[in-house]
Amino acid sequence: MAGTARPEEGELVRGFGLLQATALNMSNMVGIGPFITIPLMLATMGGPQAVLGWVLGTVLALADGLVWAELAAAMPGAGGTYLYLREAFRSTRLGRLLPFLFIWQFVWSGPLEIASGFIGFGQYLAYFFPAMGPREMRMVSAAVGVLVVILLYRGIAAVGKLTVVLWAGMLVTVSWILASGLAHFDAGRAFDFPPGAFTFSLGFFTGLGGATLIAMYCFLGYYDICYVGGEVRDPARVIPRAILYSVLAVAVIYTLMTLAVIAVVPWREAIQSRFVVAECMRRLYGGWAGAAVTALILWCAFASVFALTLGYSRIPYAAARDGNFFAVFARLHPTGKFPHVSLLVIGALSVAAAMLDLETVLKALLAARILVQFVGQILALHWLRRRRGDIVLAYRMPLYPLPAAVALAGWLYVFGTSGPEFILFGLLVLATGAAAHQLWVRRAQQR
Repeated sequence: MAGTARPEEGELVRGFGLLQATALNMSNMVGIGPFITIPLMLATMGGPQAVLGWVLGTVLALADGLVWAELAAAMPGAGGTYLYLREAFRSTRLGRLLPFLFIWQFVWSGPLEIASGFIGFGQYLAYFFPAMGPREMRMVSAAVGVLVVILLYRGIAAVGKLTVVLWAGMLVTVSWILASGLAHFDAGRAFDFPPGAFTFSLGFFTGLGGATLIAMYCFLGYYDICYVGGEVRDPARVIPRAILYSVLAVAVIYTLMTLAVIAVVPWREAIQSRFVVAECMRRLYGGWAGAAVTALILWCAFASVFALTLGYSRIPYAAARDGNFFAVFARLHPTGKFPHVSLLVIGALSVAAAMLDLETVLKALLAARILVQFVGQILALHWLRRRRGDIVLAYRMPLYPLPAAVALAGWLYVFGTSGPEFILFGLLVLATGAAAHQLWVRRAQQR
């Protein structure tokens, strides 16, 4: 019988095609991030030269995206990084340690990333309600988290349709902003570089590292489809294309959006603005435009946390099915065939993390993630190519190992310039994870 085969008991449904996969990635990438981080990025380098952060971020995201694409096409199952580390190093001690460390850091970083979207939503809502204080913003963040879980508590086919609807709203938002800003583009204002803007110094490279860190936070999500690889049709073709299409499209959006905004709002004023995009549209068309674009930005923020929660809820599920996490997380909903226990737990942890401040959340989540996930995956790909000839590489990145080397250097640069306290935090997550793994192994041996 033609068509998609019906899933067997305990199996996921492959219901995502290229459109849904690209929509999922882009909806996650273009959330609240660029709308609240443009002032932060300008401040890191003190002028429009901070756009270099988007350029360097694009190179890093493309290079790292090729690593994700090759791994996901070879191992298109639920769990993403967890699956890749487990399979690549299966016959070694690292085959147990690295997947455990990934789940350990995910418990720290996954809810932090989702929470950043909740926090941003609450902060941007304050445009409509200026009297809102921190307590009210946290209540809004929590309410958004609960709503996301409710909407995701259904089968993947319905989720795929809703993902495309949310993606369409994101495209409307950025198209309006870009068209308006570029139609009123003032090159003198947009490229008003301060004296010494391109003087190479320690401060320049530290600032560029900070701008790239912010850029990578905004780019995070180009790999989101990999976490639901077990629910993707023809994954060897769909996943690599979805990653590359989403990175290239969003890179253009981010760069042009930044230039369009500072061509209307001078960068010295933009640095001080809490709602710089809304201020840009207000100056062009009046108060109604500021309010309208704020509503659309909130739509984008919601689309992002929706996509992120969907992808991250599959990680503990994959680990539990493999016997490396609590068995309850392996349960699928009896009718919808989605990991409902994992979804509920990740949602609850994300709501709790939304009680923190945004800047701490952004830096901490990347510091916790870089060493185990991004660096670990690059090493896994190298090991896979050299030692695991039994795994078919359905997609191979061009010019290997150059893209992988660029990704490795880029991630280490971002980590090294994140700040002493966050470097220490990242190392602490790694060290405590290794200690927890030893305890876990000893308990397993005693059973």
